[in-house]
Amino acid sequence: MSGTDLYDEIGTGYSWGRRTDPRWMAEILAALGTARSIADVGAGTGSYEPHDRTVLALEPSVEMIRQRPPGASPAVRAVAEALPVRDHAVDAALAVLTVHHWTDWRAGLAELRRIAPLQVVLAYDTLRHIDFWFVREYVPEIADLERTRPSADDIAHELGAQSVTVLPLPWDFTDGVFPAYWRRPAAYLDPRVRRACSALAQTDPGAVERGIRQLRADLGSGRWHERHRDLLDLDEWDAGFRLIVSRA
Repeated sequence: MSGTDLYDEIGTGYSWGRRTDPRWMAEILAALGTARSIADVGAGTGSYEPHDRTVLALEPSVEMIRQRPPGASPAVRAVAEALPVRDHAVDAALAVLTVHHWTDWRAGLAELRRIAPLQVVLAYDTLRHIDFWFVREYVPEIADLERTRPSADDIAHELGAQSVTVLPLPWDFTDGVFPAYWRRPAAYLDPRVRRACSALAQTDPGAVERGIRQLRADLGSGRWHERHRDLLDLDEWDAGFRLIVSRA
């Protein structure tokens, strides 16, 4: 299933489950600096688009575009590997948690470099995701998917990045990225939460259901809390998210 098809199928819950977290938004705005015109590639519902600048959203999925809120920046259907944007047409190219869905991620990054002198990419360390307790203990099949995806280090190297910033997940993070509920495990029992996670949507449903049954049992018995009591005292956790900045 391509990224476009995937999000046309599972994207119906994204506006509910994927809400802007102001802490990540502040980091992205700082990385964009003084850029006034921005191409948001793989824009989705526009969760991390600045409201005080000129933004062109580029998104392949009709379902994701449909969920963009009233007043959002204009959106054009396009894939990252062939952007309908002139060379150096914008000040910055923004790509938030999208590169791992691209069919040819290197070609997509080349397009970011072509259209803008500044590239700001939010990606993640796939090995950190593979080691996430949900994957390790409940749905290890997700690891097979993660191993096929480019990791943050790969993306930074390809872009020749000037900086890579760790973006930890606060325990009360409002954007339902896959590991967002690292300290709130009962959230994964909610089908709406799972529908907003592409890693779960792309994994065998039988494996996911098996894992959820075991998680429900472990929460009921107290086994999860006993096994992960060290997490309960943390205010934030490094799930591998990295903000990559590259300037030509």
